Amino acid sequence: MEIQVTQNKTQSDDACGAGRARAADQRAELDKDAAPSNTASNNSNCEQIGFTPLRWGVDSLYLSYPGMLADSVTRKLETLKRIAQSEHESEQAKAQYVVEDHVFEVKDKGSGIFPFVLRDNAFRIALSRPKSGSLPMAYVQVSSPMLSAFSPQRAEAQLSDVLLKMGDVEAARTSRIDLYVDFMCDVDMESWSRQAWVTRAHNIQSYSCLGQFSGWSIGMGGVIAARLYDKTLEIQTSGKEYLKELWLQAGWDGVRPIWRLEFEFKRELLTQKGLSGLHQTLRHLGGLWAYATDEWLRLTLPNEEDATRSRWPVHPLWACLASIDWGGDGGPLLNRFTSVSAPSEKQVLSRMLSSMTTLMALNGHLSLDAAWDGLRLRLDNHLHTLCMWEGIHPDQYVEEKVRIKARRFNSILNQVDEAPDLEEEARQYLRQSRGG
Repeated sequence: MEIQVTQNKTQSDDACGAGRARAADQRAELDKDAAPSNTASNNSNCEQIGFTPLRWGVDSLYLSYPGMLADSVTRKLETLKRIAQSEHESEQAKAQYVVEDHVFEVKDKGSGIFPFVLRDNAFRIALSRPKSGSLPMAYVQVSSPMLSAFSPQRAEAQLSDVLLKMGDVEAARTSRIDLYVDFMCDVDMESWSRQAWVTRAHNIQSYSCLGQFSGWSIGMGGVIAARLYDKTLEIQTSGKEYLKELWLQAGWDGVRPIWRLEFEFKRELLTQKGLSGLHQTLRHLGGLWAYATDEWLRLTLPNEEDATRSRWPVHPLWACLASIDWGGDGGPLLNRFTSVSAPSEKQVLSRMLSSMTTLMALNGHLSLDAAWDGLRLRLDNHLHTLCMWEGIHPDQYVEEKVRIKARRFNSILNQVDEAPDLEEEARQYLRQSRGG
């Protein structure tokens, strides 16, 4: 079912009125130290357009932590960074830093003004040297997979535990937060023109991917930005297959496209709203959503007879999106998560099968049973030829390649010395810095 710009004005006005009333309540929450309390819309307009929200919450979270890195940790990271810069892959594989169950890859380069970068499937942590002036000790991106398994509060608690073992840190401050809603809808997302977007932003872009319309972006690069895009199409390239499991739990039929509306709020805007601390930010998600969907951006039904665009009625889809309940349950979370960032076994086996069938075609084999011994022999010959030129034993060659990948995947600790002592030194540093 498609909604055209000639949609019944009375219906859209009803939805607009309800949505704006909730938005006014939500905006007021930005000035209060209280949790937002908007109520999800059940009105008939949402039912008529087939609108079904599946999941909503925080998709991206960037945090900064004032504080100071322990001297012992700084020295170790400087050593590991040099190891990561080695011209020998076998040495690079040892560039790992362990904290609890996290086996972080230490990168060979810093990030901007931060000299050290650690990464696994949960966090990307950029660290400054001690006494770096106004720089925070840590600037951290919490990964989307982790936020699909844990609430932002639980994810931050785990992150805080990691950082406290590396130095003296204060409470988290929000540098950026992205809010999203994944939904099904019968509306054709290409059925309106750029003119239908009424916004304070200056740039509006539409996109296509794989030959089909993929979405809109508004205000990219600013302190607030929006994206409305086909998430089912996007995961064909991003590989975030775990989202399908969550959508199915929430009522997806496995066939209809899932669209995502996403807002990106940067530190400058959050500071203007008095939400620089993470816990303040999380208490006012509803207020941020209301500001974004009512004041900063609206999707409308253009009225050529009215030159005042601010009076144009809100599109029924937008009224439904604006009424998402940020005080309630945002849908299912993954029941498993690992800090290992390896590809899935399914992906690896698919690649292996593709390589095997390619070799079989090259060598004229149609039966796997008949070709298996021959394929193994060819692989063994190839390995020994490589090792002969490298001057290395095949077992050593394979082990080095595994360890290199294990560093990138955060799956195997390639060296086990010193880490426990370093953690104790960091704890002593923390006690001394606090006068304990």
